[in-house]
Amino acid sequence: VQLQASGGGLVQAGGSLRLSCAASGDISSRTDMAWYRQTPGKQRELVATITSDRSTNYANSVVGRFSISRDNSKNTVYLQMNSLKPEDTAVYYCYAVRRALSPKYDRESWGQGTQVTVSS
Repeated sequence: VQLQASGGGLVQAGGSLRLSCAASGDISSRTDMAWYRQTPGKQRELVATITSDRSTNYANSVVGRFSISRDNSKNTVYLQMNSLKPEDTAVYYCYAVRRALSPKYDRESWGQGTQVTVSS
């Protein structure tokens, strides 16, 4: 599946943004989704995950501020980001993994990334 991330931009500290990740195929079945972020010189960091049964998990740094959700009818995953801080500045990437009966056959996809910049 191909992923198209959008919604990034420039926002002041304390503001909000909503990222969207549109998938080219059906994500309603056996597909877990996630958002990662990366800043120059650092490893890509997991921000939030949502499984096919809508269980969610968050990095400690975004708990209480970010919310991940999915609309399977639109094959889209969202990341609502509130109370943004300058340290949230990064390129945000959408990720999908289609679970197979055996993990070795899982299929992963990455989106192209969208820049989020939070000014102080």
